[in-house]
Amino acid sequence: MIELRPFAKLGGADHGWLKAKHHFSFANYYDPANMGHGALRVWNDDEIQSNTGFPAHPHKNMEIITYVRDGAITHQDSLGNNGRTEAGDVQVMSAGSGVRHSEYNLEPGTTRIFQIWIEPTQDGGQPTWGAKPFPKSDRSGKLVTIASGFASDVDALPIRADARVLATTLKAGESAEYAPDKTRHLYLVPAVGSVEVNGVRVNARDGAAISDEATLTITALEDSELVLVDAA
Repeated sequence: MIELRPFAKLGGADHGWLKAKHHFSFANYYDPANMGHGALRVWNDDEIQSNTGFPAHPHKNMEIITYVRDGAITHQDSLGNNGRTEAGDVQVMSAGSGVRHSEYNLEPGTTRIFQIWIEPTQDGGQPTWGAKPFPKSDRSGKLVTIASGFASDVDALPIRADARVLATTLKAGESAEYAPDKTRHLYLVPAVGSVEVNGVRVNARDGAAISDEATLTITALEDSELVLVDAA
């Protein structure tokens, strides 16, 4: 089953410095029928203006993955971590027992990110942060795991969740396949372009909530970049 969530129908807010679209209930957007998809709790599509951002604020008991689409995001946290994550790179924060962090766009242009929150398999634990480049050329034509709670995904950033986050870039006409367990909850969003997923068209920044599918065939209708979450 594939349920399309068109970008134009997503909840959201325009704060001037931040334009946000929410694939699931978040902040002032609340829909009791749309609280997440399995362990996937948040998927925010954020556009952050130059020299603005999120001042220090707390998190706990959440795995937070930031996928940078354009520009860069600069992170600082109460653990002493500092880092700049640019387009093509990914950062992960396991909030664990509690951490404070800030995220700013210190670039001359707009930064665009997907921020993805996944519920951990267990509460508490020492908070951690990490970032890693995943060059788009290395994911051309194939799904690459960029964050994972599975030890077998050795090249991915680790998260404390029964989940993995994958990404790919596809040229028009190219296809990638993924074979999840049919009990899993999958959510796919193209950052750029449009794709067909098992015959369903998904345009840029639309969401596709997927369940009970033994195989996904993702075919690019135009040059595309997409992110896929596979969660319990």
